[in-house]
Amino acid sequence: MKRYSKRYQKLIETKIKDKKIGIKDIIELVKKNSNTKFDESIDVSLKINLKQSKGGDFSLRTVVKLPNGTGKKNKIAVLCEPEKVEEAKKSGAEVVGSDDLIEKISSGKFNFTKLICTPPMMAKIGKHGKVLGPKGLMPNPKLGTVTNDVSKAVKEIKTGLTEIRNDKDGNLASSIGRKSFSTEKLIENFNQFIDFVKKEKPATIKGEFIKNIFITSTMGISYKIGAK
Repeated sequence: MKRYSKRYQKLIETKIKDKKIGIKDIIELVKKNSNTKFDESIDVSLKINLKQSKGGDFSLRTVVKLPNGTGKKNKIAVLCEPEKVEEAKKSGAEVVGSDDLIEKISSGKFNFTKLICTPPMMAKIGKHGKVLGPKGLMPNPKLGTVTNDVSKAVKEIKTGLTEIRNDKDGNLASSIGRKSFSTEKLIENFNQFIDFVKKEKPATIKGEFIKNIFITSTMGISYKIGAK
């Protein structure tokens, strides 16, 4: 029989049966229950409809810009030509390099959480895709991480540009901030995230695109969102 901690048992007691409870009340409850010593992430999880009327299942992979950021601190690496190294350093990236950075990557040294690459360097980094891909570090033009405008890419990631991607079952999750964020800022991020996902619905999918919405924290329990 599975045993839960006393803290978690108390959280379970706060489960809400009212399906009409709105986002403001849910977020305030989640923040109240984020009673660990660290600044827990506040996360939104969606169940989306992947079934298209024609063709295969839809897959969503893109980036969304949250107005108040996520509170996550990324360590950004920039892979660029030697003549762009100084520019990249001034952009605020923590790790910058050219062929020397590729050598570090090839040896399995990943001391960064995001990798930005200029187009000319993609040919050199491509062979390391099998290592970078599973770690979510492979640069991708659609995600804004393959670009000649390194400064803009670094700034966007540092100010809240977040990658989102559904799994094969239609689950889609993202952080919308931290428990230290005000309720108002979390609601702004939530609304932006939901509105963005709704706009990504392709015309080939009929009916509601977002089936269910849940809010939780890193060490908390999930609450289903009713009326937005």
